[in-house]
Amino acid sequence: MYKRNINSTDVRQCLLNGEIIEEYSDDKPYPSFLIYAKLDQKYLHVVCAVAEEQLFIITTYYPDENLWIDHKKRK
Repeated sequence: MYKRNINSTDVRQCLLNGEIIEEYSDDKPYPSFLIYAKLDQKYLHVVCAVAEEQLFIITTYYPDENLWIDHKKRK
């Protein structure tokens, strides 16, 4: 997050208002999800894992337009 200059407020907004665009149910030790959200004039991806009553942020990044269609689907 810090190396990409992504703040915790944006990550929180993505998690609260975003859309799950990919699910990784076979991930270990917990299933994980890729969540997408448009925040102001930028798009954000957050990968998180869910474990009972805990949420783990794995990574977050601004999607590369060369790799994503409409920031939601892989090319």
